[in-house]
Amino acid sequence: MTAYDDDYDDDRIGRARVSDNPELAAYYEELAKVDAGALWTVANEIEPWYPQPRSVPVLWRYADLRPLVRKALPLVKADDAGRRVVMLVNPGRRELSAAVGLLYTGLQIMGPGEAMTAHRHQASALRFVHEGTGAWTVVDGQKLKVGPRDFAITPNSTWHEHGNESGDAPVIWQDGLDIPLVNMLDANFYEVHPELYQRPGPVANSSLLSYGGNLLPYGMEKWTRPYSPLLGWPWEPSYHALTQLARAGEGSPYDGVVMEYTNPVTGGSVMPTMGAHLQLLRPGQATRAHRHTGSVVYTAAKGRGVSVVAGHRFEWQQGDIFVVPSWAWHEHANLDPGEDACLFSFNDFPVMHSLGLYREEPYPDHDGHQPTITTP
Repeated sequence: MTAYDDDYDDDRIGRARVSDNPELAAYYEELAKVDAGALWTVANEIEPWYPQPRSVPVLWRYADLRPLVRKALPLVKADDAGRRVVMLVNPGRRELSAAVGLLYTGLQIMGPGEAMTAHRHQASALRFVHEGTGAWTVVDGQKLKVGPRDFAITPNSTWHEHGNESGDAPVIWQDGLDIPLVNMLDANFYEVHPELYQRPGPVANSSLLSYGGNLLPYGMEKWTRPYSPLLGWPWEPSYHALTQLARAGEGSPYDGVVMEYTNPVTGGSVMPTMGAHLQLLRPGQATRAHRHTGSVVYTAAKGRGVSVVAGHRFEWQQGDIFVVPSWAWHEHANLDPGEDACLFSFNDFPVMHSLGLYREEPYPDHDGHQPTITTP
Protein backbone atom coordinates (compact mmCIF):
# COMPACT_ATOMS: atom_id res chain seq x y z
CA MET A 1 0.00 0.00 0.00
CA THR A 2 1.44 3.38 -0.94
CA ALA A 3 0.86 6.69 0.77
CA TYR A 4 -1.38 7.83 -2.06
CA ASP A 5 -3.38 4.61 -2.58
CA ASP A 6 -2.99 4.93 -6.36
CA ASP A 7 -2.23 1.28 -7.02
CA TYR A 8 -5.81 -0.02 -6.91
CA ASP A 9 -7.26 -1.05 -10.24
CA ASP A 10 -10.97 -1.77 -10.73
CA ASP A 11 -10.22 -3.47 -14.03
CA ARG A 12 -9.00 -6.67 -12.39
CA ILE A 13 -10.52 -9.99 -11.49
CA GLY A 14 -12.42 -9.81 -8.23
CA ARG A 15 -13.88 -6.37 -9.04
CA ALA A 16 -17.04 -5.55 -10.97
CA ARG A 17 -15.97 -4.97 -14.58
CA VAL A 18 -19.03 -5.75 -16.71
CA SER A 19 -19.11 -3.82 -19.99
CA ASP A 20 -22.35 -2.18 -21.08
CA ASN A 21 -24.23 -3.36 -24.16
CA PRO A 22 -27.77 -2.87 -25.51
CA GLU A 23 -29.04 -6.15 -24.05
CA LEU A 24 -27.81 -5.24 -20.57
CA ALA A 25 -29.26 -1.72 -20.83
CA ALA A 26 -32.65 -3.23 -21.61
CA TYR A 27 -32.23 -5.64 -18.69
CA TYR A 28 -31.44 -2.80 -16.30
CA GLU A 29 -34.63 -1.04 -17.40
CA GLU A 30 -36.63 -4.16 -16.61
CA LEU A 31 -35.08 -4.33 -13.15
CA ALA A 32 -35.82 -0.65 -12.49
CA LYS A 33 -39.51 -1.17 -13.21
CA VAL A 34 -39.73 -3.49 -10.20
CA ASP A 35 -37.51 -1.29 -7.99
CA ALA A 36 -34.51 -3.58 -8.35
CA GLY A 37 -31.04 -3.28 -9.80
CA ALA A 38 -27.87 -5.15 -10.70
CA LEU A 39 -25.26 -5.05 -7.93
CA TRP A 40 -22.35 -5.10 -10.37
CA THR A 41 -23.34 -1.67 -11.70
CA VAL A 42 -22.65 -0.05 -8.31
CA ALA A 43 -20.46 -2.61 -6.53
CA ASN A 44 -17.17 -0.73 -6.94
CA GLU A 45 -18.80 2.47 -5.71
CA ILE A 46 -20.45 1.04 -2.59
CA GLU A 47 -17.54 -1.28 -1.82
CA PRO A 48 -14.48 0.97 -2.36
CA TRP A 49 -10.92 -0.23 -1.88
CA TYR A 50 -10.65 2.13 1.10
CA PRO A 51 -12.90 4.79 2.71
CA GLN A 52 -14.03 7.55 0.35
CA PRO A 53 -15.40 10.29 2.62
CA ARG A 54 -17.51 13.01 1.07
CA SER A 55 -16.33 15.42 3.74
CA VAL A 56 -13.33 17.59 2.94
CA PRO A 57 -10.75 19.16 5.27
CA VAL A 58 -11.95 22.58 6.44
CA LEU A 59 -10.72 25.20 8.90
CA TRP A 60 -13.01 27.84 10.40
CA ARG A 61 -11.22 30.78 12.00
CA TYR A 62 -12.74 32.02 15.23
CA ALA A 63 -11.77 35.59 14.36
CA ASP A 64 -14.03 35.32 11.30
CA LEU A 65 -16.88 33.50 13.04
CA ARG A 66 -17.04 35.50 16.28
CA PRO A 67 -18.50 38.75 14.84
CA LEU A 68 -21.06 36.76 12.85
CA VAL A 69 -22.09 34.78 15.92
CA ARG A 70 -22.45 37.98 17.97
CA LYS A 71 -24.45 39.55 15.15
CA ALA A 72 -27.14 36.89 15.66
CA LEU A 73 -27.74 38.04 19.25
CA PRO A 74 -29.97 41.06 18.44
CA LEU A 75 -31.36 39.53 15.24
CA VAL A 76 -32.93 36.38 16.67
CA LYS A 77 -34.79 35.95 19.96
CA ALA A 78 -33.86 32.95 22.08
CA ASP A 79 -37.48 31.83 22.40
CA ASP A 80 -37.90 31.93 18.63
CA ALA A 81 -34.66 30.13 17.77
CA GLY A 82 -34.76 27.53 20.54
CA ARG A 83 -30.96 27.64 20.35
CA ARG A 84 -29.17 30.57 18.74
CA VAL A 85 -26.44 28.71 16.86
CA VAL A 86 -24.26 29.37 13.83
CA MET A 87 -23.58 25.89 12.47
CA LEU A 88 -20.39 24.94 10.63
CA VAL A 89 -21.16 23.06 7.44
CA ASN A 90 -18.74 20.94 5.46
CA PRO A 91 -18.97 21.65 1.69
CA GLY A 92 -19.19 17.91 1.08
CA ARG A 93 -21.92 17.30 3.67
CA ARG A 94 -24.34 20.19 3.23
CA GLU A 95 -27.30 17.86 2.80
CA LEU A 96 -26.71 16.55 6.35
CA SER A 97 -25.79 19.89 8.00
CA ALA A 98 -22.64 18.06 9.12
CA ALA A 99 -19.21 19.48 9.90
CA VAL A 100 -17.46 16.23 9.03
CA GLY A 101 -18.70 12.70 8.45
CA LEU A 102 -21.80 12.26 10.58
CA LEU A 103 -20.79 14.83 13.20
CA TYR A 104 -22.35 18.28 13.66
CA THR A 105 -20.83 21.33 15.31
CA GLY A 106 -21.77 24.98 15.74
CA LEU A 107 -21.22 28.06 17.91
CA GLN A 108 -24.04 28.99 20.26
CA ILE A 109 -24.38 32.43 21.83
CA MET A 110 -26.41 33.35 24.90
CA GLY A 111 -26.88 36.93 26.00
CA PRO A 112 -26.48 38.23 29.56
CA GLY A 113 -29.19 36.82 31.83
CA GLU A 114 -30.64 34.69 29.04
CA ALA A 115 -32.12 31.21 29.56
CA MET A 116 -33.10 28.73 26.85
CA THR A 117 -36.08 26.44 27.30
CA ALA A 118 -35.64 22.76 28.16
CA HIS A 119 -35.90 19.97 25.62
CA ARG A 120 -34.51 16.54 24.86
CA HIS A 121 -33.64 14.58 21.76
CA GLN A 122 -32.28 11.22 20.74
CA ALA A 123 -29.03 12.80 19.57
CA SER A 124 -26.16 13.12 22.06
CA ALA A 125 -24.53 16.51 22.59
CA LEU A 126 -21.42 18.07 24.08
CA ARG A 127 -20.19 21.60 24.79
CA PHE A 128 -16.80 23.33 24.77
CA VAL A 129 -16.84 26.90 26.08
CA HIS A 130 -15.02 29.53 24.00
CA GLU A 131 -15.73 32.68 26.01
CA GLY A 132 -17.85 34.02 28.84
CA THR A 133 -18.02 33.22 32.56
CA GLY A 134 -21.73 32.83 33.25
CA ALA A 135 -22.62 29.70 31.28
CA TRP A 136 -24.72 26.97 32.85
CA THR A 137 -26.66 23.93 31.76
CA VAL A 138 -29.24 21.80 33.56
CA VAL A 139 -29.17 18.10 32.64
CA ASP A 140 -31.97 15.95 34.09
CA GLY A 141 -32.28 18.38 36.98
CA GLN A 142 -28.55 18.74 37.66
CA LYS A 143 -27.23 22.25 37.22
CA LEU A 144 -23.68 22.53 35.93
CA LYS A 145 -21.72 25.77 35.70
CA VAL A 146 -19.01 25.99 33.04
CA GLY A 147 -16.36 28.51 32.07
CA PRO A 148 -13.86 29.06 29.25
CA ARG A 149 -12.34 25.83 27.88
CA ASP A 150 -14.51 23.65 30.11
CA PHE A 151 -16.06 20.56 28.54
CA ALA A 152 -19.57 19.30 29.29
CA ILE A 153 -22.01 16.69 27.96
CA THR A 154 -25.76 16.40 27.56
CA PRO A 155 -26.32 12.70 26.76
CA ASN A 156 -29.11 11.49 24.52
CA SER A 157 -32.67 11.60 25.85
CA THR A 158 -31.71 13.74 28.86
CA TRP A 159 -33.72 16.89 29.52
CA HIS A 160 -31.43 19.88 29.17
CA GLU A 161 -31.51 23.65 29.01
CA HIS A 162 -28.85 26.33 28.94
CA GLY A 163 -28.33 29.88 30.06
CA ASN A 164 -25.97 32.70 30.97
CA GLU A 165 -25.89 34.09 34.52
CA SER A 166 -23.56 36.93 33.57
CA GLY A 167 -25.10 40.36 33.81
CA ASP A 168 -22.88 42.08 31.27
CA ALA A 169 -21.34 39.72 28.69
CA PRO A 170 -22.51 37.00 26.32
CA VAL A 171 -21.34 33.40 26.39
CA ILE A 172 -20.18 31.57 23.28
CA TRP A 173 -19.72 27.84 23.39
CA GLN A 174 -19.27 25.15 20.79
CA ASP A 175 -21.92 22.49 20.40
CA GLY A 176 -21.05 19.02 19.11
CA LEU A 177 -23.77 16.50 18.25
CA ASP A 178 -24.27 13.20 16.46
CA ILE A 179 -27.48 14.49 14.82
CA PRO A 180 -26.42 13.43 11.29
CA LEU A 181 -25.74 9.88 12.50
CA VAL A 182 -29.03 9.59 14.37
CA ASN A 183 -30.95 11.01 11.41
CA MET A 184 -29.23 8.63 8.99
CA LEU A 185 -30.41 5.79 11.23
CA ASP A 186 -33.97 7.21 11.21
CA ALA A 187 -33.91 7.19 15.00
CA ASN A 188 -34.27 10.83 16.05
CA PHE A 189 -36.89 12.21 18.43
CA TYR A 190 -37.37 15.71 19.87
CA GLU A 191 -39.49 16.87 22.80
CA VAL A 192 -40.09 20.21 24.52
CA HIS A 193 -40.24 20.02 28.30
CA PRO A 194 -43.88 20.12 29.49
CA GLU A 195 -43.04 22.91 31.98
CA LEU A 196 -40.60 24.64 29.55
CA TYR A 197 -38.00 24.84 32.31
CA GLN A 198 -36.63 22.25 34.72
CA ARG A 199 -36.44 22.60 38.46
CA PRO A 200 -32.76 22.14 39.26
CA GLY A 201 -31.60 20.38 42.37
CA PRO A 202 -30.30 22.34 45.37
CA VAL A 203 -26.59 21.71 44.72
CA ALA A 204 -24.90 23.01 41.57
CA ASN A 205 -22.15 20.91 39.97
CA SER A 206 -23.37 17.83 41.85
CA SER A 207 -21.99 15.40 39.23
CA LEU A 208 -18.57 17.06 39.50
CA LEU A 209 -18.71 16.92 43.29
CA SER A 210 -19.66 13.24 43.22
CA TYR A 211 -17.48 11.88 40.41
CA GLY A 212 -14.82 14.49 39.66
CA GLY A 213 -12.19 13.48 42.23
CA ASN A 214 -10.71 10.40 40.53
CA LEU A 215 -12.47 8.27 43.16
CA LEU A 216 -15.81 6.51 42.82
CA PRO A 217 -18.45 7.32 45.44
CA TYR A 218 -19.18 4.30 47.64
CA GLY A 219 -22.60 3.34 48.91
CA MET A 220 -24.56 5.21 46.24
CA GLU A 221 -26.95 3.55 43.82
CA LYS A 222 -24.94 1.84 41.08
CA TRP A 223 -24.73 3.86 37.86
CA THR A 224 -26.05 1.75 34.98
CA ARG A 225 -26.80 4.27 32.23
CA PRO A 226 -24.72 4.04 29.02
CA TYR A 227 -23.16 7.50 29.44
CA SER A 228 -20.95 9.14 32.02
CA PRO A 229 -22.47 10.23 35.36
CA LEU A 230 -19.88 13.00 35.36
CA LEU A 231 -21.28 15.79 33.19
CA GLY A 232 -18.45 18.32 33.21
CA TRP A 233 -14.65 18.48 33.04
CA PRO A 234 -13.21 21.89 34.02
CA TRP A 235 -10.24 23.17 32.05
CA GLU A 236 -7.74 23.67 34.90
CA PRO A 237 -7.59 20.09 36.22
CA SER A 238 -7.78 18.71 32.67
CA TYR A 239 -4.84 20.81 31.52
CA HIS A 240 -2.94 19.95 34.73
CA ALA A 241 -3.44 16.24 34.02
CA LEU A 242 -1.94 16.75 30.56
CA THR A 243 1.12 18.53 31.91
CA GLN A 244 1.63 15.78 34.50
CA LEU A 245 1.40 13.10 31.81
CA ALA A 246 3.92 15.07 29.74
CA ARG A 247 6.36 14.76 32.66
CA ALA A 248 5.85 11.00 32.77
CA GLY A 249 6.50 10.13 29.12
CA GLU A 250 6.90 11.22 25.52
CA GLY A 251 3.30 10.54 24.47
CA SER A 252 2.11 9.52 21.03
CA PRO A 253 4.25 10.13 17.92
CA TYR A 254 1.03 11.08 16.10
CA ASP A 255 -0.87 13.14 18.68
CA GLY A 256 1.65 14.33 21.25
CA VAL A 257 0.55 14.01 24.86
CA VAL A 258 -3.09 12.99 24.55
CA MET A 259 -5.77 12.01 27.08
CA GLU A 260 -9.37 10.93 26.68
CA TYR A 261 -12.27 12.31 28.68
CA THR A 262 -13.83 9.18 30.16
CA ASN A 263 -16.79 7.75 32.01
CA PRO A 264 -15.40 7.37 35.56
CA VAL A 265 -17.49 4.25 36.17
CA THR A 266 -16.45 2.26 33.08
CA GLY A 267 -13.28 3.97 31.90
CA GLY A 268 -14.85 4.13 28.44
CA SER A 269 -15.98 7.05 26.30
CA VAL A 270 -18.20 9.72 27.82
CA MET A 271 -21.11 8.74 25.56
CA PRO A 272 -21.85 5.69 23.38
CA THR A 273 -21.58 7.54 20.07
CA MET A 274 -19.05 10.30 20.68
CA GLY A 275 -15.68 10.48 22.39
CA ALA A 276 -13.53 13.47 23.29
CA HIS A 277 -9.80 14.07 23.76
CA LEU A 278 -7.44 16.77 24.95
CA GLN A 279 -3.88 16.80 23.64
CA LEU A 280 -0.76 18.79 24.29
CA LEU A 281 1.99 19.61 21.82
CA ARG A 282 5.29 20.54 23.43
CA PRO A 283 7.00 23.77 22.29
CA GLY A 284 8.10 23.34 18.68
CA GLN A 285 6.89 19.73 18.52
CA ALA A 286 5.85 18.25 15.16
CA THR A 287 4.03 14.92 15.15
CA ARG A 288 4.13 12.27 12.45
CA ALA A 289 1.16 11.67 10.18
CA HIS A 290 -1.29 8.82 10.49
CA ARG A 291 -4.86 8.08 9.47
CA HIS A 292 -7.78 6.19 10.93
CA THR A 293 -11.39 5.43 10.29
CA GLY A 294 -13.67 7.84 12.12
CA SER A 295 -14.13 11.60 11.82
CA VAL A 296 -12.74 14.25 14.18
CA VAL A 297 -13.61 17.88 14.97
CA TYR A 298 -10.66 19.77 16.47
CA THR A 299 -10.74 23.03 18.42
CA ALA A 300 -7.58 24.94 19.30
CA ALA A 301 -7.79 25.31 23.07
CA LYS A 302 -4.41 26.92 23.73
CA GLY A 303 -1.51 28.32 21.76
CA ARG A 304 -0.92 28.29 18.04
CA GLY A 305 0.11 25.66 15.54
CA VAL A 306 -0.39 24.04 12.19
CA SER A 307 -2.07 20.83 11.11
CA VAL A 308 -1.72 19.15 7.74
CA VAL A 309 -4.88 17.27 6.77
CA ALA A 310 -4.84 15.30 3.50
CA GLY A 311 -2.09 17.63 2.31
CA HIS A 312 -3.95 20.81 3.25
CA ARG A 313 -1.99 23.05 5.62
CA PHE A 314 -4.12 24.76 8.29
CA GLU A 315 -2.51 27.29 10.63
CA TRP A 316 -4.57 27.71 13.81
CA GLN A 317 -4.72 29.68 17.00
CA GLN A 318 -6.97 29.53 20.06
CA GLY A 319 -10.64 29.22 19.13
CA ASP A 320 -10.12 28.02 15.56
CA ILE A 321 -11.93 24.84 14.51
CA PHE A 322 -10.88 22.33 11.86
CA VAL A 323 -11.95 18.84 10.82
CA VAL A 324 -10.27 15.60 9.82
CA PRO A 325 -12.42 13.33 7.62
CA SER A 326 -12.25 9.58 8.05
CA TRP A 327 -9.11 7.96 6.61
CA ALA A 328 -7.43 11.32 5.94
CA TRP A 329 -3.72 11.61 6.67
CA HIS A 330 -3.12 14.22 9.38
CA GLU A 331 -0.33 15.57 11.57
CA HIS A 332 0.10 18.50 13.96
CA ALA A 333 2.82 20.92 14.94
CA ASN A 334 3.24 23.58 17.61
CA LEU A 335 4.53 26.80 16.04
CA ASP A 336 5.55 28.38 19.36
CA PRO A 337 9.12 27.54 20.42
CA GLY A 338 8.49 28.53 24.05
CA GLU A 339 4.90 27.57 25.00
CA ASP A 340 2.87 24.41 24.69
CA ALA A 341 -0.28 24.20 22.55
CA CYS A 342 -3.45 22.22 23.21
CA LEU A 343 -6.17 20.80 20.98
CA PHE A 344 -9.61 19.72 22.17
CA SER A 345 -11.37 17.27 19.88
CA PHE A 346 -14.47 15.13 19.64
CA ASN A 347 -15.04 12.15 17.39
CA ASP A 348 -17.18 9.16 16.44
CA PHE A 349 -14.60 6.59 17.58
CA PRO A 350 -17.01 4.86 20.00
CA VAL A 351 -19.20 3.95 17.02
CA MET A 352 -16.21 2.71 15.04
CA HIS A 353 -15.01 0.54 17.92
CA SER A 354 -18.47 -0.80 18.80
CA LEU A 355 -19.09 -1.88 15.21
CA GLY A 356 -15.61 -3.30 14.73
CA LEU A 357 -14.81 -0.72 12.04
CA TYR A 358 -11.83 1.07 13.57
CA ARG A 359 -8.54 0.88 11.65
CA GLU A 360 -5.40 2.99 11.93
CA GLU A 361 -2.05 3.17 10.14
CA PRO A 362 1.04 5.43 10.04
CA TYR A 363 2.15 7.45 7.03
CA PRO A 364 4.91 5.34 5.46
CA ASP A 365 6.97 7.87 3.50
CA HIS A 366 9.14 10.98 4.02
CA ASP A 367 9.92 10.17 7.67
CA GLY A 368 6.20 10.27 8.47
CA HIS A 369 5.39 13.71 7.03
CA GLN A 370 3.05 14.53 4.15
CA PRO A 371 3.81 16.82 1.25
CA THR A 372 1.68 19.96 1.39
CA ILE A 373 -0.52 20.38 -1.66
CA THR A 374 -2.23 23.65 -0.79
CA THR A 375 -2.22 26.40 1.80
CA PRO A 376 -5.71 27.81 2.51
